[in-house]
Amino acid sequence: MTQTKNPLEVHNAPRQPQECGGAHDHGKAHGHGHACGHGHGHDHEQGHAHHHGHEHDGGRDHDHQHGHGHDDAHSHDSHGSACCSAPAPSLAPLRAAEVTAGGVRTSIRIMQMDCPTEEALIRKKLGHMPAVSAMEFNLMQRVLTVVHAPDAQAPVLDAIRSLGFVPELPDADAGTHEAIAPPPKRTWPLALAGVAAAASEAATWFGLPAWLAALLAGIAIAVCGLTTYKKGWVALRNGNLNINALMSIAVTGAMVLGQWPEAAMVMVLFTLAELIEAKSLDRARNAIQGLMRLAPDTATVQQPDGSWASVDARSVAVGAVVRVKPGERIGLDGEIVAGRSTVNQAPITGESLPVEKAEGDAVFAGTINESGSFDYRVSAAASNTTLARIIHAVEEAQGAKAPTQRFVDRFARVYTPIVFAFALLVATVPPLLFGALWHEWIYRALVLLVIACPCALVISTPVTIVSGLAAAARRGILVKGGVYLEEGRKLAWLALDKTGTVTQGKPVQTDFELRADIDLERARHLGASLAGRSDHPVSQAIAASAAGRIGKSVLDVADFEAIPGRGVRGTIDGLPYWLGNHRLVEELGRCSAELEARLDALEQQGKTVVMLIDGERVLALFAVADTVKETSRAAVADLHRLGIRTAMLTGDNPHTAQAIAAQVGIDDARGNQLPEDKLNAVDALSANGAVVGMVGDGINDAPALARAGIGFAMGAMGTDTAIETADVALMDDDLRKIPEFVRLSRTTHAVLVQNIAFALVIKALFLGLTLAGMGTMWMAVFADAGASLIVVANGLRLLRK
Repeated sequence: MTQTKNPLEVHNAPRQPQECGGAHDHGKAHGHGHACGHGHGHDHEQGHAHHHGHEHDGGRDHDHQHGHGHDDAHSHDSHGSACCSAPAPSLAPLRAAEVTAGGVRTSIRIMQMDCPTEEALIRKKLGHMPAVSAMEFNLMQRVLTVVHAPDAQAPVLDAIRSLGFVPELPDADAGTHEAIAPPPKRTWPLALAGVAAAASEAATWFGLPAWLAALLAGIAIAVCGLTTYKKGWVALRNGNLNINALMSIAVTGAMVLGQWPEAAMVMVLFTLAELIEAKSLDRARNAIQGLMRLAPDTATVQQPDGSWASVDARSVAVGAVVRVKPGERIGLDGEIVAGRSTVNQAPITGESLPVEKAEGDAVFAGTINESGSFDYRVSAAASNTTLARIIHAVEEAQGAKAPTQRFVDRFARVYTPIVFAFALLVATVPPLLFGALWHEWIYRALVLLVIACPCALVISTPVTIVSGLAAAARRGILVKGGVYLEEGRKLAWLALDKTGTVTQGKPVQTDFELRADIDLERARHLGASLAGRSDHPVSQAIAASAAGRIGKSVLDVADFEAIPGRGVRGTIDGLPYWLGNHRLVEELGRCSAELEARLDALEQQGKTVVMLIDGERVLALFAVADTVKETSRAAVADLHRLGIRTAMLTGDNPHTAQAIAAQVGIDDARGNQLPEDKLNAVDALSANGAVVGMVGDGINDAPALARAGIGFAMGAMGTDTAIETADVALMDDDLRKIPEFVRLSRTTHAVLVQNIAFALVIKALFLGLTLAGMGTMWMAVFADAGASLIVVANGLRLLRK
């Protein structure tokens, strides 16, 4: 494609020496942040960090790191705050550092980073470092990828630590590192804070001493707000106005103004809302990580002595024989060598019906054996299965920002400083110029600070995009990035290859006619004997058809010769025979006007004709056709209902192209298309700015796939090239998934628009209420956090079936 690809091959670049920024090396607080940077960590000083990793490409490695003390019971950081915890999901593993043309590419896990507020802090900090040439943020997976000079890894990690974050690197030996969830933390401190805040409100309401309301409010703020203040101070020190900084200023201002109950309630609501939001975001993460749990950890492998043993799936070598029992999940890719069964491939392809599998058929990791038992020979290691490549592609797609997400991020960078500056004007201008009350207008300015956080606006886009990517993956549609998920709704033309895309890709004999006085079975036998010696698809179709009638017995063929572009010849029972196309018949001088007419009629039906010829005449003709898939007709009709026009680009003759197109209902059919012709056709279709999709196998159609706005690979399950080259890979060969993808793209865009509009309307509404003197600080927090929850929930709707 014209866009940058995310290659799926496993890189074995030199790994960098491990530097662990965890507690056992630096005595740092190991915090697990969550939505919008409100991570309220608790300390893990010289404790015990226990990490389990999954090989990024599908394998699983485990790494145990021990510190100088052991305080696992309650020393893990929380998602929400010091007073409560939301269990973190299992996150995608990190890739080993690799050397690229621009420098060393290092993936760093930062558990406190999952919102643009933290991204902005890190981007500003590292952006001033000459040794850093590029940064990529995957907030959903909490991964920062940095391209830096070879000797700059340590300074990069130190810069991240200076922000109060804990960087985690891949394991130096396994190349992976997976952050696992801390044990659930006690939530009674949050309840205590809530009770204290409510008691402070009650004390004020019933006219009790002011010091009592202040004391109760102070307890609530201390229990829930200390980490917010810490993170807010780090942000301010680095010139960043994230939510922690804004909330710290607002709560402090409220306390200075004597609004103790309100300050306490704001902090409690803030903490509670962020805890709920973190759990909602975890749903989006878990939707992706559910793919990783499809393949079992163990496999029953045949041992050298013929016995069977259950072993770790990661250790199974290519070529080993694995046995699968009824009801088991298949652990690795392979080919059946004994037995037969039906296999549910829905986890990979989204197919609703099980597929019959017998000896010689391929099976894939993550699919489910339903009935019989069978043995299969492993064709790919755990780190390189089809499932592993799918997982890797989806993980890479999460880090690629969609156009809407890039727009929202740019908007947020401008919005927050403007509102902050406006809040300063609100606090100072009315009292200075118009003699208004300082207390009243400072309070309004503090409310504006809460409104200045663009959390709901910013968090809605990645959640929606990741939910859309996960929903597509569940349907057997592998989308390589949010940009393609958004572009799909604009599709105006879809260009399709014919063989294997619109048709089955396996020609079958459709017609057989005698053209001379010869025994019918003798003619079939002669044709099958010559065809059986050729590997051409047309010859194979003739041989297969004859085998069904005369069995597998063939006549001895002497002096066999393949004639390029024409057919084959050989001697049978001492007589010469040819099996070839129209050109061969003409060269042998055996053509006639009647034969020409018959050939033309068959070709008009989209059939390829070859003839059996002896030394004097044409004995018989065989017509072969590549049959149309039933799903192709339904898919093209569905595309037309969506307003998408279709074109077929094939190397077959124009007669065949027109015939197949007429059967399927395709708008435009072009035959005799070489790769460069297909490329020019895509250019022509997109000349007026239309978004053109191209469907092909990822190899022969590579130029056209690369030029098209969206490249679709058919039947990508088990095909490395198809997954790597296309923007959207259909895990089976069902064209009906393309209109399904278009609908999902349109729904995703609609959800994005809904979320952005809702977030902006809420901001504008509370801005007006505040300026009118009707907005309060706790109302602003409630509305801001509530808006975040609503847009996240709206984005998660895409995960529904």
